[in-house]
Amino acid sequence: MSLLAPSILAADFSNLTQQIRAVEIGSADLIHCDIMDGKFVPNITFGPKIISTVRKLTKLPLDVHLMVENPENVIPAFVEAGADYITVHQEEVKHLDRILNLIKEFGIKAGVSINPATPVSSLEPILHLADLILVMSVNPGFGGQKFIEYTLEKVKELKNIKEENSCNYQIEIDGGVDSNNILKVKEAGCDIIVAGTAVFNNEDITEATTKLINLIK
Repeated sequence: MSLLAPSILAADFSNLTQQIRAVEIGSADLIHCDIMDGKFVPNITFGPKIISTVRKLTKLPLDVHLMVENPENVIPAFVEAGADYITVHQEEVKHLDRILNLIKEFGIKAGVSINPATPVSSLEPILHLADLILVMSVNPGFGGQKFIEYTLEKVKELKNIKEENSCNYQIEIDGGVDSNNILKVKEAGCDIIVAGTAVFNNEDITEATTKLINLIK
């Protein structure tokens, strides 16, 4: 069984209360929040204030994905805003062990993300510290991109390492997931599956959420 995390990057922010309620009714497990600063990636999204607002709208865990430069500078603000998970990028952080321990000291789950071209081997020294490993299945920065197939091999590799070494991290995937590929994503070994446009770009968001949930439960 995998968990579904609808990404509000694809949501209509003028109707955010109703859209979050719709995915709750559809039995979503988490809310995925993509934070982009226009530097690490070419897009700009939102900051702690929006996370604080979303926290008031739902009791679902907030899965905050920091695609930003110098994430250590903003982690406390996102913790205060109500994040339950905070994930940083391997490609940006020089001292991953320090950052993961910082996040965990706040009493929340600490994650690391890798871009499609980044090898799993780059994470091996810190896998025992991570609560979550997020595999990007598109190059980060924008929603609605096509799923990159070879990223599934990294999911399988992470699953094998986890089983062989009794690690405790969850494996998450983000980018281009829809009803056509979500089952093979689950079968590769993903514990948490992020879906944005496949959920929110529908007239009936609840129905779209339930459809995906039924494929992975």
